Amino acid sequence: MTRINTLKTNFSAGELAPRLAGRPDLAAYRDGARRLRNVSVHATGGLSRRPGLAFIEAAPGPGRLAAFEFNAEEGYLLLFADRTLRIYRDGVREALIAAPWREADLAQLNWTQTADTLLVVHPDYPPQTVTRRAADDWRIAPWEWAERAGRSRQPYHRYTEPSVTLTPSGASGRITLTASAPTFAPEDAGQAFRIGADEVRIARVLSATRAEADVTGALAGGTAATPDWREPAFSPRRGWPVSAVFHQNRLVLGGGRSLPDRLWLSRSGAFFDFDPGTGLDDEAIAFPLLADQANAVRAVVSGRHLQVFTSGAEWTVSGDPLTPASIQLRRQTRIGSPADRAVRPVDVEGAVLFLARNGRELREFLFADAELAYRAQDLALLAGHLFTGPAELAWDGAARRLLVVMGDGSIAALTAWRTEGVHAWTRFETDGAFRSAAVAGGAAWALVERDGRFSVERFDETLGVDAAVSATAARPTRSWSGLAHLEGRTVVGTADGRAFPERPVSGGRILLDAPASDVQAGLAFAHRIEPLAPGVQLARGAMQGVAHRAVRVVLRLQDTRTLRCDTGFGLRRAALGEGPFTGDVSLGAGGWRRDGAAPLWRIEDESPLPFHLLSAATELKVTDI
Repeated sequence: MTRINTLKTNFSAGELAPRLAGRPDLAAYRDGARRLRNVSVHATGGLSRRPGLAFIEAAPGPGRLAAFEFNAEEGYLLLFADRTLRIYRDGVREALIAAPWREADLAQLNWTQTADTLLVVHPDYPPQTVTRRAADDWRIAPWEWAERAGRSRQPYHRYTEPSVTLTPSGASGRITLTASAPTFAPEDAGQAFRIGADEVRIARVLSATRAEADVTGALAGGTAATPDWREPAFSPRRGWPVSAVFHQNRLVLGGGRSLPDRLWLSRSGAFFDFDPGTGLDDEAIAFPLLADQANAVRAVVSGRHLQVFTSGAEWTVSGDPLTPASIQLRRQTRIGSPADRAVRPVDVEGAVLFLARNGRELREFLFADAELAYRAQDLALLAGHLFTGPAELAWDGAARRLLVVMGDGSIAALTAWRTEGVHAWTRFETDGAFRSAAVAGGAAWALVERDGRFSVERFDETLGVDAAVSATAARPTRSWSGLAHLEGRTVVGTADGRAFPERPVSGGRILLDAPASDVQAGLAFAHRIEPLAPGVQLARGAMQGVAHRAVRVVLRLQDTRTLRCDTGFGLRRAALGEGPFTGDVSLGAGGWRRDGAAPLWRIEDESPLPFHLLSAATELKVTDI
């Protein structure tokens, strides 16, 4: 009989997909795990119970969270919901204002920020500005295109055949425009058309070929028929921009309902002026992404270059500076981004992380100096089983954690330290479903659905429960209120630092067994850790099918208050004493087995107390037959 000792010093490869259970030769196998649920992986390799969720307030229904970072000291959380926008600062709602977007339209919202203004775009709505005018004074309004010399400087485009002409009935005032082919639609009323360098505004559409218009100034071409005319690139009829970003002192608009593969760059320093003029260096620029396949723009990102993420490929627009003469457009990779919703890429230390169109990959778009080109490595390759309809990305820089909100209500959490080679995936679960996430004001936030009701909650390292309320009292008391959002539910928590058993919520209150001065109460969640089967190679080959058992498991803990582990005898709670425990816990193990894929031990615990695992050593016995 052979005795083997194994030592697992870190979990820096995170939870691995089941299909890797037969690859003990991989370095990721050595540093990975079979299950990592509701735990955070640290750059040093250890694990801890994930932060709990502090209840902020009930939400009106489904929505999307967004960050508004006014400056380094002032960060706001925005909640886009059905026709409303809620603004929070430090967990307190500061404003509630009416908004144009309906619940069904929220998935296609996109936004970008400059100073005290957030620009919000949607392919079916006029672009809006969300402006912070004062600490508690917020406004939403349609953005206004620049005007010069009495003429709108919005983007224009020719949608009809070049041969179609317009014939004005006069050169000034109210005139009638007659088109040589069907051109007008009722939605054109109120829109500015260009005829040559002059502008008219459609007053009334009479038919597909005739419309009344008011002339701004006078038409240089008089009443002659002309093919030199254009209509707005964006309008109720043609749709609105899909994405926006600021790059090199220009506002960049990407895609649209009728022009999905086109980019518009504003005049330098004049963000709402898109008049190309005569092509001077500082004037506006517009061009399509011409390729062998359709490339509907889904997002634009400002980085080393202007990065364009489309439904079929990833592009860069370079030029230093960008001018009509210096622009260079290059397709870099052919991955593609989701088309059914706007999933905003995130910048992580110069690399842009984006979701692949197939919904099973998280790609890292990064410039490679050796190749002088961008690459798109799949960061989810070893943990693809966690990807179940990814819908949103949020990067928590303080925790070095990427939150990927999944369609099934879970969060795939990636701890990323590129310099340390750490890319560790875990899965966050709650009693209910995560529906949106954002990082604002130095904290990570979630929109959570429970029993058909929605709430805004904040990840909090000091909490061990979800939907939590924490409070203190000058004098110890048994009755604690503030839990109306959990009426009829059963909660757990801590009282003066000690866990208390389940308590029903009635009238928004709970009653403790003993008085306490400091209480946290909320919904329980369990953390779970399962190692991979030992990747041991015996003298006669792999350990598959060989009878073996664990003799002893030694877990090295730090500042831990709770440990419940199954080493072959069922889940049992270890005695750690009253205060935080740091050191080794030795647990006896048993149970012969021949299933080489099964874990030798398992940690699973709902207790709302701190837990930190640094390493695990396992002593095995293996039969000689």
